[in-house]
Amino acid sequence: MSTPIQVRLIDPRGQRFGAGLSAIVLAAGVVLNAPIVPLLVALALGVSAALGTRYWALGRPWPTIRRLLKLGPPSSPEPELGPRFAQGFGFIVLVAGLALVAVGVPLLGWLLIGAVAALQTVLAVTGICIGCMLYGLHWWLPEVFDRFVFRVAAPRDSSTG
Repeated sequence: MSTPIQVRLIDPRGQRFGAGLSAIVLAAGVVLNAPIVPLLVALALGVSAALGTRYWALGRPWPTIRRLLKLGPPSSPEPELGPRFAQGFGFIVLVAGLALVAVGVPLLGWLLIGAVAALQTVLAVTGICIGCMLYGLHWWLPEVFDRFVFRVAAPRDSSTG
């Protein structure tokens, strides 16, 4: 029997805001050739993926902005599972890009970092989260993510006894 996952619902507008801010920050890091910038974004993504989107540093200003703009609650909150998986995937790609920059393959490294910025831009502008969609496909990588992050046991095959 697998352990149920506690699913927190989140405001997707906050994720879009954080993604937009992340895209701007990453683009600045690429233009300035400043690896510290994507490193900080990677750390923020990693913390959020591991601990929950409430710890997404680049999304933290959203509640204040929502209050200042007098916006109501989201019309349809979404489960945070997909965004956490997407952030974990972004963390891995940013770390890989930074590793490539560090070992002397800067063009490929900056391209990976730029890809994360591009995906963050897509989310911010359209609301389409490619990483969330990948999570929703229920392939083997999201299952590994759930086991590692949420400490959920792999489902047992009841036909084997």
